[in-house]
Amino acid sequence: MTTKIVIIDDHQLFREGVKRILDFEPTFEVVAEGDDGSEAVALVEQYQPDVIIMDINMPNRNGVEATAELIEEYPDSKVIILSIHDDENYVTHALKTGATGYLLKEMDADALVEAVKVVADGGSYLHPRVTHNLVKEYRRLSADEGSTDKYISQVEIRRPLHLLTRRECEVLQLLADGKSNRGIGEALFISEKTVKNHVSNILQKMNVNDRTQAVVVAIKNGWVEVR
Repeated sequence: MTTKIVIIDDHQLFREGVKRILDFEPTFEVVAEGDDGSEAVALVEQYQPDVIIMDINMPNRNGVEATAELIEEYPDSKVIILSIHDDENYVTHALKTGATGYLLKEMDADALVEAVKVVADGGSYLHPRVTHNLVKEYRRLSADEGSTDKYISQVEIRRPLHLLTRRECEVLQLLADGKSNRGIGEALFISEKTVKNHVSNILQKMNVNDRTQAVVVAIKNGWVEVR
């Protein structure tokens, strides 16, 4: 089935670059483009896309405001925010508003394609560095608040070998380190295709929807180090 996509970004050259990447995927179709967040609702109403890719910084109405309005009108909308900011405040604000994806504009083509596929299938996708920063912030807040989760920073790391293979444990640790699929492949000297297979197996075995959830569960169980 075709995944219909709307791109909203006020920088035409960047927007065209994103469209060109997406056009290489035979199951993707960019059905409309906009250059301001105020166009979001009208474009979704007209084209009924499966995924909306939204720049966070736009002159009249930014991506977070546009996402909030869009989710209010169309609660099932699946929005991926594009941003230059990896600060957890930007990320959490966007997610609270209703976005299901958050990508940094330094992303590579594979990350963009993967994000669209995951979000279109009902999952959530965060840029690997964003995931790493959120996990570090979660751990810091847990320690500051005296939470029972504080044991995470003290527990001896227990590899979940009852659940995952040794290689999958290595991949899970690198996910927690904020590595992309390409970065994991380079670190372990394996192909990106093999990495994707390992990630899919990890998600299935851990019974989670996406890599962000996998990392959070692994942190809570002391299966990985936050370093």
